Amino acid sequence: MRQLIAFTKKEFIEVVRSGKFLVLIIVFSLFGIMNPAIAKLTPWMMEQFSSSLEESGFIITQVTVDALTSWTQFYKNVPMGLIIFLLMFSGIMANELQKGTLVNIITKGMSRMWIIVSKTIVMLALWTLNYWMCYFITYVYNEYFWDNKVAKYVLYSAFLVYMLGVWLISLMMLMSTIFSTGSAVAVGTGAVFFISYMLSIVPDLKKYLPSSLINAGELLGGTVDADNYNWCLGIVIVLTIVQLLAAVK
Repeated sequence: MRQLIAFTKKEFIEVVRSGKFLVLIIVFSLFGIMNPAIAKLTPWMMEQFSSSLEESGFIITQVTVDALTSWTQFYKNVPMGLIIFLLMFSGIMANELQKGTLVNIITKGMSRMWIIVSKTIVMLALWTLNYWMCYFITYVYNEYFWDNKVAKYVLYSAFLVYMLGVWLISLMMLMSTIFSTGSAVAVGTGAVFFISYMLSIVPDLKKYLPSSLINAGELLGGTVDADNYNWCLGIVIVLTIVQLLAAVK
């Protein structure tokens, strides 16, 4: 346990010193502010373009926005934030392997398991902090400008997308033990997600595939039953555990 605490502390210090921590805070804070801001500015923007659109034969009617509009924007921006996050940490193992620092640590008695666990803890902590900070900023602004009650399953749908990030982090850790470069890790992680996403086109498979969680925003309208994601969530939890165990192995 002493090894785990010491190595985890080292990882956190490196993240802060490298500037990744600050970059993530800025990016996810901006996304959190942009969601309600874009929704709030939509009527004004449509009004500005209305005259030019009318000349082209398009008639702009009254545009009404609410918290649901802002939450929809949230689920459009979060995947972009997740991609930035994963790209920033795709070399979390590869960089140390190339420098030879991991070899030195292991030869000195550091357990391989604690290396995987500590790096996973750091990424999960950063993902949790930044994701829910973005969610909280959007929630507060939505509550101030409109009313979040207009959207259904606000917290649960956000939790589903959060778990998508947890699954991808564990997948990336597994890829980091297979490939020796950060670019290969990013491509491998992206390829698995892409295959899962393409298979989700098949209706009978959709509720079992982890990538389906990216569509959790559809719960906000209340037209989709939250139980539709139970299987998917359960499979994500199991896959996350299996992938981390495989990474250690």
